[in-house]
Amino acid sequence: MDSLIPFTTSGSLVDCVDRKMLVILRDGRKLHGVLRSYDQFANLVLEDTVERLYHENTFAENWHGIFVIRGENVVLLGEIDLDKEDDIPLNQVPYTILESYHRSNITSKKYRDDIKAQILYEQKGFCKEGGEGDGY
Repeated sequence: MDSLIPFTTSGSLVDCVDRKMLVILRDGRKLHGVLRSYDQFANLVLEDTVERLYHENTFAENWHGIFVIRGENVVLLGEIDLDKEDDIPLNQVPYTILESYHRSNITSKKYRDDIKAQILYEQKGFCKEGGEGDGY
């Protein structure tokens, strides 16, 4: 049966269906969920999806349920080993606690990126265009 599926990026996802996956998006969000479907463009449908935030040795989850992801926004897709997932020594905290840390990290990263882009523009002649989140 596997020999009938052409070897393409989305064709190789057939073994990942009905498995718990980690998806990292272009905007930096980290989603955990069960891969239920995909298409030839690597658009994904995740079920029981949670968005996770990490800070030092803690994490927080925000439940989203069914999540449809456009393939061009996927940076990384990987299967989660259910046996090893529980062995990670992280403490779960409420989402509202880590949300403020996460927002401040995003703000400081954007500030640093803007300074870096300005220096590259002034000193090295790089173009400022294309910095709308297409860092991957």
